[in-house]
Order: sequence, then structure tokens, then C-alpha cells
Amino acid sequence: MASSSSSLFAAIDMGTNSFKMIIIRAYPNGKFLTIDRLREPVVLGHETTPTSSSSSTPFTLSAQSQLIALEALKKFQNTLTSYKISKAGVRCVATAAVREAVNKGEFLKCVSDNIGLEVDVLPGEEEARLVYLGMLQFWPMYENLVLAVDIGGGSTEFVIGKQGIVVFGASLKLGHVSLTQKFGNSVGQIREHIRLVVKESGLVRKIKDCGFEVVVGSSGTIKAVEKAVFNGYVNKSNVIEVGNVACLGDGRKDWRLSRGEVKGVVESLCGGGEGEKIRREKFFERRSEFIVAGAVLLEEIFEVLGIEEMEVSGYALAEGVIVESLAKVNGGYDLTANASWSSVVRLAMRYNGKKRMRAAVQCTNTAKEIFEGLRKSDDLADNQFAASLDDKDLEYLEAATLLHNIGVFMGKKGYHKHSYCIIMNGEHLHGYSSEEVKLIALLARHHRKKLPSSDHASFTQFPGEMTKKFRFLCTILRVSVALQKMEFSNSYEGFKLVNCGVKDQTSLLFNPLAEDIEDELRQELEYFKLVFFKELLMIAPSSVPDPRDEDIRT
Repeated sequence: MASSSSSLFAAIDMGTNSFKMIIIRAYPNGKFLTIDRLREPVVLGHETTPTSSSSSTPFTLSAQSQLIALEALKKFQNTLTSYKISKAGVRCVATAAVREAVNKGEFLKCVSDNIGLEVDVLPGEEEARLVYLGMLQFWPMYENLVLAVDIGGGSTEFVIGKQGIVVFGASLKLGHVSLTQKFGNSVGQIREHIRLVVKESGLVRKIKDCGFEVVVGSSGTIKAVEKAVFNGYVNKSNVIEVGNVACLGDGRKDWRLSRGEVKGVVESLCGGGEGEKIRREKFFERRSEFIVAGAVLLEEIFEVLGIEEMEVSGYALAEGVIVESLAKVNGGYDLTANASWSSVVRLAMRYNGKKRMRAAVQCTNTAKEIFEGLRKSDDLADNQFAASLDDKDLEYLEAATLLHNIGVFMGKKGYHKHSYCIIMNGEHLHGYSSEEVKLIALLARHHRKKLPSSDHASFTQFPGEMTKKFRFLCTILRVSVALQKMEFSNSYEGFKLVNCGVKDQTSLLFNPLAEDIEDELRQELEYFKLVFFKELLMIAPSSVPDPRDEDIRT
């Protein structure tokens, strides 16, 4: 069954530093895949007017801030319209900047009247709870007593939870934007203020009374610090060039921060004078203005809570909002449903930048459409094994498609082989058997170049049934990658998949397409025909509409 707009949901996070929106495709089993991710650097806290000199007094959102915010939300709304996501499938939430603004009522009415979005302003504790739910979709920590830390632009949330239930939650008015506005990059003043706020809150005693087994951090500041460690920002001599791609000399690949690593980043950020400032701006880009305050805040949190190591989550508030939306629609949500799939997503996000991740997601969407289109075809009865492919096989295909290009991290030459090695080594994928991991790795390995024969050494001691599955799934994957390379689609809704009879066969038509079919794609189409006894016919319309205005149909 092809995906429709009814399986799409969106979450908008109106943060202090930026507005973010994610669009996900939901599966019946609770799994979801982020198919689009947008970010607008609004920085609501930048253009604000304090109502008094007191640092604890609420402020007023300036007219300029509101104008920038509305422009960002208009872009989001246009994207939502292009995906044809119903109003019921969208939830928009606001955090510290809007929560503390004395004129939030006026601003929210303006958003409703001009954009058509209803905004939920989250209390700090509710924000912390949703962050925790989002983290559980990235890390399999459902059974652990988790301390979750989320550093935002205007506040930092702390929550302790287990099995999806919050034991303790707190929100402190400490954010990287607000700290920068008050103290600039004066590290001494920033530290003094952080310690005062933490002491007055009684946070340390409350957290120690509850206890915790593992610490997880999320959102932009923490991910930026972890990225700095991952890319050798502190130890510049540890960065090597492989095929014009910067890689770590020590091969570290996990989502984790130690106290010493955070301290090292802070020391690098605070030293070096003008040269360090230039390097900081180049590496952290838009976040460079606030990264000093954010990194110092993170270091202080490690220190006061006695944290030695922190797992880093690629998911946070927006994903937690998605979980709530899915629970509402489905009458509940299994917080462990994403356990295996999340390990695939973690691996893809670890090695792929935004551009490659988007390309991988496009390939995954296309592969799913072909797979489900084939399953709908009545005449697959003549190809009994192909007809027997099920939802688990679709998951293998989607996993391999999402991971097929991670090897580019090590350089473009032979990257498909690097992808295979990364998947096979390091125990990255959880919840899959060794045979399933090998199948996913082989699919990624053979998405390009020469196809292996059935007696290839790769299939030694590989069950015959798995070898057959490989042939069918790899055929779909290769077509999907070839299509993505030709850039027929720049979004999730770039294709029409249509079943139509052609003599004794069923043909699957893709629309829109370019006039000329590249040799690589032509070869993949010929092989597809041999495997499935079907043709994928490429049709180029006289005029190509905006991909976001196209429907996906079967």
C-alpha cells in the first residue's frame, strides 16, 4: 500500500534560538521515519524588550521578532500544504521565549489569524516530559532510570523518567541565548550566574534524591558540542583527510560525551583569541554566537550533578510531540516500537550530513513505493517468492537504503564497500540477527557496481532463502538509488506510482521524469524486468510540475 497524506504527521518547535519542523511517515507498527526536516534561525530572544532591569522579569517580544517568526511559520505552512498534511496531523508548540513573554497572547493570536496555526505554549515541566519521550525513540532506554538534560535558548529542562513515566521534572531559566545576551562571552560571569540559579533551585539535591542510571542530553547545544568532539575540534592534530573528507584519527563513532571532552571543548572555545573566534565561526556557523555560553552551561551541569558521561540523542522535543500525536490518533503508543529501527536511524545520522541524509530518505521513500506497488500487483502470483515478501523484508530494504551511502564519510571512492564494513563492524544495529545484519550490509554493499552471482563468496553459509530475498530487494534498491541520482524528485512527493496493464504484464509508471534515461538507470530497469517480469516505464510529461504539488498514487 503506497503512503498517503494520512500517514504523515508534523511537529513544529518554536524555540528561543530557532524554529524547527519535522515531517514523519508513520507505520502501523508504531515505527516512524523523518522524511523532511526544516529549520529557521528565528532567534526569538534576540529582539526582545525587557520590561525592567530585573533578569527574572518577563520580557516583550519585539515587532521585529514577531515578523521574522511569522515569515518562518509561513514557510512551514507552505511545506505542510505541499505534503497535504491535515490540520489534525500537525502540532505546533512554543517554549521559553514565548512562555516568558508578556505579550504572548497578542503574538499567538497573530499566528492564528495570519498562518492558521494554533500554538501550544508548553510549561517547562511538560517540555521536559516531551523531550524525554523523544529521547526514548532514539535510544533504547525504556527500562533505565534516565536523567534527561535539554539545553535550549531560554531554558534548560531536566527530567528523570523510567518506562515512559516521569519521576521528576524541572525547568531552569538558563539558556545559551539568554546567557549570551546577559553576559556576552564573559565566562566568569556566566559560571557565577549558572551556579547561583542552580543553587537557588535546589536542583542538585532533588536529582540526587531520585537518582539515575544513565544521562542523556539533547538539542542543538549538546549536539554541537558532541559534533565538535566527533570531528576533532579540540585535538586538531587528530583530524585527518580521507578523500577530501575530514575524519577522526581515532575512529570514534558513538553518540557520547565525557566530562573531560566537554571541558576540552570549553577550553578551546575560550582560548586562542581572534584566531579561535574565526575557527569557531567557521565550525559552528550560526550557532557560534551562542556556543560559548552553551558549552559552559553544559560543563557546569556535568560538574554540579557529578556526571562523568552523557549519551547524546538526535531526537528531542519535536519527536516527543510526534509520539504524543501518534498516541492520540492510535489510542496509545508503544514507546519501544522504534527500538530496532532507531539503531538504523542512529547509524545513518552518525555518518551522513544533512544533504546525504536527505538523499538517503528520498531513496527509502522511493524503494518503499516500488515494494508496496509490487505487492499490490495481482500477477505476482507467477513469481511466488516475490509475492511472499512481507513487512519484515520491507524493513530490511528500508534499512539498507537509508544506510547505503554512509560510507561516503570515508571518501567517495569505493564508498559502497565502506558502507558494508561500517554496518558489519561495531555492533551498530540492535534487535537484528547476525543473518539480518549481513543481509542489510550486503544490500548496501551491492547498491552499485557489479551485482554478485548467487554463488558469490558473500553468500557462503548464507541461507538460500536469504540469498533469494537479496536478489529481489537489491533490484528495488538499485533502481531507487539510480532514480535519486537523476534528481527527479527533491521531496517526498516527487513521484506518481501507477499500476496499468500492458499486454500480459503490469507496468509501474513513474512521473515526472527527464527526457533522457541515463545508462545506469536503463541497465537497472532491464534487470528489474528480468527479476520481477515487470517493466518500470519512464514517462516524461510535457511540463514538469513542482514536485511538492505531485500526488503519490497507486
